[in-house]
Amino acid sequence: MVILGTWHGNRITISVRERERSLTVSTIWEGHLLTAAYEGGGRPRTFITQGTVYRRSLDGRMLAKWREGGRRQRRWLSQDEALEIEARGRALLQAVYADIQSGALRGNAELPPLGHTLFRRAIAWDEEKSRADANRYRQIYLPIGILPPDQYSAIVLQATLGCSFNTCTFCTFYRDRPFRIKSPEEFRQHAEAVKDFIGEGIYLRQGIFLGDANALVIPMKRLVPIMEIANEVFPSPWGSIGRKSDRAAVHLKTHTGAWGGIYAFLDGFSGEKKSPDDYAKLAALGLKRVYIGMESGHAPLLHFLHKPGEPEDVLHTVKAMKAGGVAVGVIVLIGAGGHFYAKAHVRDTIALINQMPLDSRDIIYFSELVVTEDMPYARDAAAADLKPLTHEECVEQERAIRAGLRFGESKPLISRYDIREFVY
Repeated sequence: MVILGTWHGNRITISVRERERSLTVSTIWEGHLLTAAYEGGGRPRTFITQGTVYRRSLDGRMLAKWREGGRRQRRWLSQDEALEIEARGRALLQAVYADIQSGALRGNAELPPLGHTLFRRAIAWDEEKSRADANRYRQIYLPIGILPPDQYSAIVLQATLGCSFNTCTFCTFYRDRPFRIKSPEEFRQHAEAVKDFIGEGIYLRQGIFLGDANALVIPMKRLVPIMEIANEVFPSPWGSIGRKSDRAAVHLKTHTGAWGGIYAFLDGFSGEKKSPDDYAKLAALGLKRVYIGMESGHAPLLHFLHKPGEPEDVLHTVKAMKAGGVAVGVIVLIGAGGHFYAKAHVRDTIALINQMPLDSRDIIYFSELVVTEDMPYARDAAAADLKPLTHEECVEQERAIRAGLRFGESKPLISRYDIREFVY
């Protein structure tokens, strides 16, 4: 339901979404347009004001994003800055709700009972509750490094910790933890804790993402029970919380496995160890798409990046997944290897992708290399005297690869992937 009205001489929009159990209020506040959005349990989600979007992560951090000089800018706020943004949204809601209760604010429709509940919960989300929520998150999760963009709204379940090889010089996400596969008992405890923590925020989440990196390297005998547990703990957003069981029953009849499906990362080298029959079994348990960090089709560049395996391994893995009924997300690293590898990177990446049986269920992501001082890649590139590509040259490299791709009538989605935009 969307309620439109006038508040203190300004337009106000109040959106109460029953299916997602979410609340959004947008109006002029303290001289500027402010949009504040909340989950069903009252947890802040997004704020928009003065051309800047603020996204709150479940760990309490907040990413600010804006455009300046035609380029996307971003930075993580300090905790005090994040809490101040939350306080501004809370003050807006308090003022709006007080006028709704007094009758001073009237719109084109009455606020429904769910709207009253959502207002009260969001207003109750004060600084103490926000800090406690962030602390609880850190008791449940180890830091989540990255997700594919189409999975930012998934619920992450850490079936593994770390990366099974952890050698890629351009990745620092999992350097702080050894690789470990959780037992079914430990995974169930983790999944139940995540479910309780997410609460009614589950209505804004879509599907399950099995983490950490390379989670599908888990042997089948251990992976099947883990996926069965994920299905049991998260059968559907309605069934898991006990709301509208009739709708949940219909939903479960039309979806295999956990609601929205199960998704995960896997490198091509490890992925080759599973057969099409294995992937068919996993598809029956709800596995919808697997994301493969192909990075490049040029073998010498993969070796320079310390990526295990060969380009052919990725091709074999993709074919096995597709034969088993599982979609794929292929990730290409733009700018890797600088000018020295640029031409071969474009040529061989085009050739490799064009051999893949991709269709409309699949995704190709182009991720521009982001180099930081703590990366082994920075050290290796300096030692090899590699000249890096500028952002504009990276854009051209992506265009060159796109121009060489050939598909049938059913084409995969092609999109950009900026790891700096990730907020869980």
